[in-house]
Amino acid sequence: MSAAAAAGHPTAHLALVGNPNCGKTALFNRLTGSRQKVANYTGVTVERKEGRFTGPSGQHFRILDLPGAYSLQPKSPDEAVTRAVCLGELASEPLPDVLIAVVSATNLRLHLRFALEVRALGRPMVLVLNMMDEARRLGMQIDREALARELGVPVVEAIAVQHDGAQALVELLDRGVPPAPTVATPVDLHAETARLLARTVTFSDTVSLRDERLDAVLLHPVWGPLVLTAVLFLMFQAVFSWAGPLMEGIKAGMEWLTGLVNGVMPAGPLRGLLTDGVIAGAGGVLVFLPQILILFLFILALEDSGYLPRAAFLLDRVMVGAGLSGRSFIPLLSSFACAVPGIMATRSIQHPRDRLVTILVAPLMTCSARLPVYALLIGAFIPDTTVGGVFNLQGLVLFTLYVAGIVSAVAVSMVLKRWFSVSGQGDTEQPLLLELPAYRLPNPRDLAIGLLERARIFVRRVGTIILSLTVLLWGLGSFPAPPEGATGAAISYSLAGTIGHALEFVFAPIGFNWQICIALVPGMAAREVVVGALATVYALSDTSDAATQQLAGLIGAQWGLPTALSLLAWFVFAPQCISTLAVIRRETNSARTMWLSAAYLTTLAYGAAFLTFHIAKALT
Repeated sequence: MSAAAAAGHPTAHLALVGNPNCGKTALFNRLTGSRQKVANYTGVTVERKEGRFTGPSGQHFRILDLPGAYSLQPKSPDEAVTRAVCLGELASEPLPDVLIAVVSATNLRLHLRFALEVRALGRPMVLVLNMMDEARRLGMQIDREALARELGVPVVEAIAVQHDGAQALVELLDRGVPPAPTVATPVDLHAETARLLARTVTFSDTVSLRDERLDAVLLHPVWGPLVLTAVLFLMFQAVFSWAGPLMEGIKAGMEWLTGLVNGVMPAGPLRGLLTDGVIAGAGGVLVFLPQILILFLFILALEDSGYLPRAAFLLDRVMVGAGLSGRSFIPLLSSFACAVPGIMATRSIQHPRDRLVTILVAPLMTCSARLPVYALLIGAFIPDTTVGGVFNLQGLVLFTLYVAGIVSAVAVSMVLKRWFSVSGQGDTEQPLLLELPAYRLPNPRDLAIGLLERARIFVRRVGTIILSLTVLLWGLGSFPAPPEGATGAAISYSLAGTIGHALEFVFAPIGFNWQICIALVPGMAAREVVVGALATVYALSDTSDAATQQLAGLIGAQWGLPTALSLLAWFVFAPQCISTLAVIRRETNSARTMWLSAAYLTTLAYGAAFLTFHIAKALT
């Protein structure tokens, strides 16, 4: 296709389809780079990833990374969306011009069967043999031309993690839309897969000693859990240890910006809005971005390395005993980043009871939105010292909070399992079937793209939800003005102060003061807003020079340790996120389940905070 021709043609629509763990997303990242966006399909909660790229001739392509699927006979919302897009049945998506079926060259026995289903649709199609470097390392020989003849579709090789690893695919697509395959009478997919493998693939007797040796340790009943615990422990230590310099840099930038505003603007409401509302509120949350990115770095690296399915397999026995399944591990691990995608990821759990239990306990996983609150309180009340000459005490406390969430989730799931059993819904356990991909080193480029996307999402939240709520809180805390002769802080006489003092009656038994009560209200929209809200409240509350201190210094001087520990216990359980409750409502199609989740989490939060506050008060 010439450049002139390309200029006269509309953008070609492509769709990537394939099994999970085939390297489809890595190929998508290779093709699109930063020219991609993530949203949800209209009317459903399934994630939609769209990107664009341009071929050598100037032809423009729009490409969708469809959810991973094992069959076009859908058993989950993810597979239903994939089928609907491939058939052009989704009103919000045009029928793809070309279906790009991605298979892992290292696992053709599984992945080729799904590619045959895609071919049977009779749509223009390209088969991509991804991970060819791994296949060659394993001693496999694939006759690409013979496979193309047998399938009746173009077949190209790809190594998505290499710079030019998708060049053959781009050049093929740039030449134009391939012809649709001639679809014969439906055949036995398993038999046809075996026939194709026998004719086109030569397997070596060479065994992947590296993978076997790693699995001997990582899947060992004793060493495996110890390694997993060590990895998680390292992750939480790194959140504090590695992020420190970057956080100090952001804090210094916010202090400089506050000083600049105070120096160029006269005292008044507008300056107060900028310093006490915008900078203190949004800036107080933005400072925790390095810690959140470090957490995501570990999660993305573990996923890309092939370790996560093995961790799920390793924990299956434990999770079954707790009323869950090994498939619950990945949704629950995703919930450490955010409960919303974690709950959405439960669609891969086919058993309705297991899926419901996983949804109900997912909010107990310590999401990244809680991290700013934890970091603030730990930094204010826990000394930055070394324990045992190796471990950071603040990291140990953070690890303990994460463990508390996990232990609570296990306890709640065991109670739910018992309840289902009593109610007659405790039927036979489903066996866990998982594909264990080959080990590989995480690709730095894919990690960078993933972190950039997470940073964009967080900054967008800071610039929209968090900023608007902190500005609103500043307005509620600044008006009405205090009466003549008032001696206390102005916020005490404001609408926010009135709300805080009213709520203090409810929360005083667990040690919360009226400033904390104010911050909890906007925190219902997003947990991290609590930090910005506290910064705004204390900036408006303090009548002395102490208002210029960092928030950690202010609360460290004004709160007692029992109050801080009580607030930490509260956030281990509290369902303070409307988005989480909303996605529970959508995924279960039940308002009753949503309110049940909110009720039991609030009860646990209040009870844990009450016990923590009074025990700490008695001991200090």
